[in-house]
Amino acid sequence: MSTTGDIGGLWAAPDDLTVLVSTGEIAVAVHPQRLVTPALGSCIGLTLWDAFNRRGGMAHIMLPSPAETRLGGLADRFASVAVPRLAEAVAGGAPRYRLVAKIAGGATMFGGDAGMASIGVRNAEAVKHELGLLRIPLLAEDIGGTHARTMELYLDTGLVVVRSYRYGIREL
Repeated sequence: MSTTGDIGGLWAAPDDLTVLVSTGEIAVAVHPQRLVTPALGSCIGLTLWDAFNRRGGMAHIMLPSPAETRLGGLADRFASVAVPRLAEAVAGGAPRYRLVAKIAGGATMFGGDAGMASIGVRNAEAVKHELGLLRIPLLAEDIGGTHARTMELYLDTGLVVVRSYRYGIREL
């Protein structure tokens, strides 16, 4: 899991209040920080937010479950692992019913997915399934299409800003 000290890269803002969430990672932060994950293609960006504590978390999810690959690596890249771990981390001992979710990404980035659901669609379905198991309401989404997105979570209000070159800025 990333912490507030893991800031860097081309996508991070030049300040200490931005927490960058890289591919296959989860991170938790509190206001006045903000969470950012770039380059969501077929991956899903998931935010969980607790309005009472102005605390939230973000995951950059690559695949539905470990059964989708034979490769090792970061366990948090899987929806079946990342969603419950992020919920536990954001709740931090507080009641989980205070959490709300928003998602972005899940694009069809690769040709050749004809005849089966694209990995982006499967990622979105897996994240929604895990949220349902945890009884965390999904308040908004910006998923699908064929374009990449960058996702930002502002912890003071729970506002999620989704940016894409093709469609500009969208607020969730």
